[in-house]
Amino acid sequence: MTYDTMRHLADSYGLVIMVGVFAVLIGWAFLPRNREANSRAANSIFDEAENG
Repeated sequence: MTYDTMRHLADSYGLVIMVGVFAVLIGWAFLPRNREANSRAANSIFDEAENG
């Protein structure tokens, strides 16, 4: 494979793959089963029981 061929593949398919991975990660974060974990993580800085 030449550099030009690899560059063409990265330009054409790399963006599609990165957008797909981004969409999956964003979708995973907003799943209903993750709501409680996300809420705990968001409010963890206000919990003074551990930090005194």
